[in-house]
Amino acid sequence: MVAVTALLGGAPGAATATPLAAPPVPVLSWGPCDGADAGDPGDGFECATARVPLDYRRPTGRTIPLAVTRRLAADRPHRTGVLVLHPGGPGNSGVDFARDSYEALPASLREAFDVVGYDMRGVGRSGQVECWNDKEYSAAVDAARGVPAPGALRTAVRQGLDFAHACTERSADLVPFIGTGSNAKDLDLLRQALGEETLSFYGRSFGSYVGTVYAAQFPRRVRAMVLDGAYDPRRYADVPYAYDAGQFVALDAAVGRFLDWCAQNAEACGFGEGRPRQAFEELKRSLDADPVITASGRPATGYTLAYRLMFNINSGQEVWPYLGEALRAAQAHQGSFLLSPPSPASFDFLNVNMAVECADRVYPAGRALLGAAVSAHVAAAPLLGPPIGLGPPTYDHNHAPTCSQWPAERPSRYEGSYRAAGSAPILVLGTTGDPDTPYQDAVALAGTLDGGRLLTFAGEGHTAYNRSACVSALATAYLATLALPARGTVCADETPPEPLSHRTTGIGVDETRDVIPTLH
Repeated sequence: MVAVTALLGGAPGAATATPLAAPPVPVLSWGPCDGADAGDPGDGFECATARVPLDYRRPTGRTIPLAVTRRLAADRPHRTGVLVLHPGGPGNSGVDFARDSYEALPASLREAFDVVGYDMRGVGRSGQVECWNDKEYSAAVDAARGVPAPGALRTAVRQGLDFAHACTERSADLVPFIGTGSNAKDLDLLRQALGEETLSFYGRSFGSYVGTVYAAQFPRRVRAMVLDGAYDPRRYADVPYAYDAGQFVALDAAVGRFLDWCAQNAEACGFGEGRPRQAFEELKRSLDADPVITASGRPATGYTLAYRLMFNINSGQEVWPYLGEALRAAQAHQGSFLLSPPSPASFDFLNVNMAVECADRVYPAGRALLGAAVSAHVAAAPLLGPPIGLGPPTYDHNHAPTCSQWPAERPSRYEGSYRAAGSAPILVLGTTGDPDTPYQDAVALAGTLDGGRLLTFAGEGHTAYNRSACVSALATAYLATLALPARGTVCADETPPEPLSHRTTGIGVDETRDVIPTLH
């Protein structure tokens, strides 16, 4: 029916439908941010609240508040406009992302742009979604194992259904309306509230999907857009089992490359004594049988190890020696950032991560298909696939057991074309060894967008901006001057594995906090 409708040019009656009224433009009253004195400029940021429609089908109806922050361009006489920074997730705070990333931006951008961030609907200061509470989440992740027992798939499906019902019971008024179609409309209302004709935008990971949907809905409002660690939008939204399969393979391949480096660099890695893959499997089983009791009193199992490695592998080669050190500490049942159970702050992030993606994506119904797909994903990714794919509802890779049983409406899901016809050129950044958003997704997005231009980072890790001096220079020049890099440009300047004496900021990556890294 969808295909036929598309071929016929729209649903019957669409041509005579009454146009919706335009939603009111929010009024932004800027003032000190939380914790700042009225007389103290603090970090230079100011904050406001934007009220936007809950349901864009009723644009003048009930509203919800969005937390917004900005720091004005340092060089006011030569100001270019607004640069919106959108974090990954979904679930990370855009307010925190803008404030925490500001100093990592090149001076040319800080001087020319008002830097703006906002907590999207359902996140943090903009109305936190709750599905499972802290007690329920703690019980589920503490019981999970690095080597799941027989029957784990049935448990995952049952937990997915329980999580889905909890979302619609505890956040019933919000959950149908947290999809990216509505988030992108919020962004355009913010543009109007800021008094801008067009926006410049940097979005990383999930933020790249927000940028894609924004450009698709409002192509003439894009001045410049950088989409880093990009999604293949059509597969993500409409063919989710296939999209998930790619994520499982990319994650396992990245962990495998790290373990292969350990095998070839036993002294620098310090884990596995030349047999790191076998040692990793043994470590998961050992922690399952004899969990480390952490300072919080909660157990760290093989599942905890897999969960933390899933995020920390995103930092690329420079942290590989630190991952080896952390794995060795875990073997000795000593303190390790890889043995840190998800916290209440993590649960806030994960609630949103799951709920937004279930609002955005339509999985085919049916438990037989669900079981077959998840089993195939797990089999294709033997290192982390079993604990992540058969574990409780958490991050991207295991959304299928929840989203395939999602009971809520999806009126905020975006269902249109992703071409962004008429938009200014859009720069897509793809990292060849990205564990989270496979490089092929960036290739697909650049080819989907009418004005897409791909810039490749030949390296490990998730996203590219400020992890590569080459990528950073080219992307910054584009944002500042609209000059695109030449077609086919590849940057290959990843920071190599750092000696343990060179502590970096990429250690102990926390899924609840996104930040643009400082360029080395």
